[in-house]
Amino acid sequence: MATDSDNDKGISLGRLGSFLGFRLRRVQNQLSRDFSAKTRDWDLRAGMFSSLEIIANNPGISQVELSAEVGLDKSAIVPLVDEMEERGWVERTKSARDRRRNELSITPTGRTELDRLFHELEITEKAGLAMLTDEERRIINHALDKVYHAYVRGAGS
Repeated sequence: MATDSDNDKGISLGRLGSFLGFRLRRVQNQLSRDFSAKTRDWDLRAGMFSSLEIIANNPGISQVELSAEVGLDKSAIVPLVDEMEERGWVERTKSARDRRRNELSITPTGRTELDRLFHELEITEKAGLAMLTDEERRIINHALDKVYHAYVRGAGS
């Protein structure tokens, strides 16, 4: 159960303290702000970092599959992939099986940049993760995956 006060200043969260979305968003806002500050020189667009990682781990993924996995509209994924291709981070090739399908793969330059970005992400998350035990991290990851899959499968609507 959520506590009414969740900080060292004793500021009440009121009813918000009972809502998962509020608590998740509060942490996400902080992480995003810190990560954005650390990666300002990359001039990352929304979804670029996660898209690059998904492409790296799923060579040949289509733009349609990528848009579904990162939660971006299909119309938003095209300019995002265009930009990553212009930066030399990904390659887009026509599928040999279906000429209407573009297959995406990461380039060596993209892999280098992705490794650098993950280094910055590790630094960003270090303080928060230091507050948790290995077991607490495992529990949080498992619980968040369960919540995510409930919404993806339509149970949350």
